[in-house]
Amino acid sequence: MINRKSAVPKLFYERLPTYDREEVDRMLEAMHVDGFVLIPGVLQTTEIKIARDKIDRLAPIGWDFEGLTDHYKNVFNRDPFWLSFLDREGVIDVAERALGSNCHIIGETAWRSHPGHRGVGLHLDYLPMEWPAPGVPSEIRVPMFLCTAHFYLSPQTEELCPTQVIPGSHTAGSKPARTEKQWGDRMLQPVLCNAGDVLLFRSDLWHSGSDNRTANQVRYLLQVHYGRREMSQHFAPYFEWQFNPEVLAACNPRQRRLLGDHAQGAYD
Repeated sequence: MINRKSAVPKLFYERLPTYDREEVDRMLEAMHVDGFVLIPGVLQTTEIKIARDKIDRLAPIGWDFEGLTDHYKNVFNRDPFWLSFLDREGVIDVAERALGSNCHIIGETAWRSHPGHRGVGLHLDYLPMEWPAPGVPSEIRVPMFLCTAHFYLSPQTEELCPTQVIPGSHTAGSKPARTEKQWGDRMLQPVLCNAGDVLLFRSDLWHSGSDNRTANQVRYLLQVHYGRREMSQHFAPYFEWQFNPEVLAACNPRQRRLLGDHAQGAYD
């Protein structure tokens, strides 16, 4: 257990570990210990280019926005092309082990981060269980309720707004305070990787965006957000939401379940 009091920060990993897509057991354990896994080579060069081209042709709908940062929600409903990212081999296997074989997506978001983009500071996405300081006892494993997969469509360098993570910070059992920059003696570490690599992390992991400090490079990113069956899907604009019939017709059975076509249960 790491003390919540600030200490001299240090890198927990000199270089973040990576996992082969077949190492599902090891990745599940890492999700419990580190709070994330980095999986190299999930996407091929051709599909990375197609994905970037398709993001360039997106137009804002509903709650989307554009500017130094372009943000497009629920892109799976705009083009069947995006369905293949929902059940990508290795990523979906870990997600189903972590969240249950009846998990679903709660969203799929495309991003473009232009030069001058400012990253969101240290935060977590969802805290399923709050624990008194200094953190969750080591013998207790808090279950995962939500996880996000970052499909990197650009090489992640120090200058091109890499995601930053604090390994093990999901055991804090609390949100980072506004002034905090570290967890115990662990500091934020940038996720430096290649285009086509995927970072899967749990919602209670402390993580951060960062700034685009390049002169002329745009970072492209696709996020797939997974949730347990009981977690609500976030398909905005909510009162106007309708599934695209072309997308539904293109789904395989696993993709339909991920979109919410579940077997009837107690609360349906």
